[in-house]
Amino acid sequence: MKFRFNGARITGLLTVIPKNMRTFDEEMANYNAPVKRTKRLKMVMGFDRHHFVEDGVTSSDLALCGLKKLIDDGKLDKDTIDALVLVTQSPDYFMPPTSNVIAGKLGLRFDTYCLDVAQGCAGFIIGLQQAFSLLQQDDVKKVVLVNSDVISRKGSRLDRNSWPLAGDAASICIVEKDDDEPEIRSIVKMDGQRYDALIIPAGGFREPCSPETAKMEVDEDGNARSRDNLCMQGGAVFNFMQTEVPPLIEDMMAFAGTKKEDIDYWLFHQPNKFMVDKLADAIEVPHEKLFSNIVTYFGNASGVTIPTNICYNLGEKLLDNEYQVCLSGFGVGLTWGAMVMRLGRLDFCEMTEF
Repeated sequence: MKFRFNGARITGLLTVIPKNMRTFDEEMANYNAPVKRTKRLKMVMGFDRHHFVEDGVTSSDLALCGLKKLIDDGKLDKDTIDALVLVTQSPDYFMPPTSNVIAGKLGLRFDTYCLDVAQGCAGFIIGLQQAFSLLQQDDVKKVVLVNSDVISRKGSRLDRNSWPLAGDAASICIVEKDDDEPEIRSIVKMDGQRYDALIIPAGGFREPCSPETAKMEVDEDGNARSRDNLCMQGGAVFNFMQTEVPPLIEDMMAFAGTKKEDIDYWLFHQPNKFMVDKLADAIEVPHEKLFSNIVTYFGNASGVTIPTNICYNLGEKLLDNEYQVCLSGFGVGLTWGAMVMRLGRLDFCEMTEF
């Protein structure tokens, strides 16, 4: 599906990273694989360290940390928030919506529109689409888009396939009306037939958690996980990315009426360094314009990797400068999307710790 949005822009961006951190080397002993092969995996995939929450910390905890910081610093007036959109795969509860919980703890107005969106790797793109759509309403002037995930709490620390890249984080993106902004264009595609390429099999109503689903199983590569844990078919995900994302980017360039050389930065979701570098080669863009360092330093926090990418790699440059950028997210669902927009002149673009 293709989208066009007018009169909207991002005015501020904050990423929240947990202080809790482990290095790949510290965790190598957990994996049932030869040390030499594990070290080679570290080099190829770009694994170094990852940040993840401690037990008991939820998505709303990370989100509230960022929101309260912005309010306390005078960068966000809670009484001006017309809508709160939360994108997460790890809600605090089945019910009520976690966005309502956040709004209640912040003391937002009762007529603040709250919405939970269950999306992951492409969640920042889809969240922006929701925020820009809400701004088409006359009474909506400011939308707070929150992406927050604590998927590490569903990871197996004995799974070398997924645990080294498990990361948690939250981002707060302020989106406001601005009639002077150029049109924003976006494309998103979804293929539910491949839903099981990235999945937590148990825990929902289809297969509730039980002693049976908690039993650890060892796959042919020596990775141990239960049905309560995240399961990733690495080969299928890589093939999906290499097959589907390059044509999407070509379609995005044509739909946006722009050329690749006119894009200053390609700000993509980062499943791991190897995949992102291969993708840069596939779409024929310079590696220095398509960063691949987020998993290396923070881990893969799903939809939060794009705002982390922006804050970490561009940061203060976005306070005084503007760039033509292409955003793209791809993964769980399977879902893949892209967006071309002008990004810059932000009120803030920073990171903080939880």
